[in-house]
Amino acid sequence: MATMSVRLPESLHEKARELAKREGISINQLVTTALAEKLSALLTEEYIEERARRASREKFEKALSKAPDREPLPGDEL
Repeated sequence: MATMSVRLPESLHEKARELAKREGISINQLVTTALAEKLSALLTEEYIEERARRASREKFEKALSKAPDREPLPGDEL
C-alpha cells in the first residue's frame, strides 16, 4: 500500500473529520473512498466517450428497425 501526503485547507480537513466520524470510518477510509468514486466517474466518462467515437448511425438505424412499431406504454409517452 502506498502512502500519500496531501495538504488541505483547514476547513476541508475539518469537514472530512466530521463526516468520517459521523460515518464511523477513518479519514483515510473517507478519502480513499472519495478518490475511488471520482476515478470511477472519470474512467466511466472516458469509456463512454470512446464508445461514442466508434458509434455508427447505420448500425443504430439497423438495430432500431428490428424494434416493433408500437404505441408507448402508459406513462412512457413523451
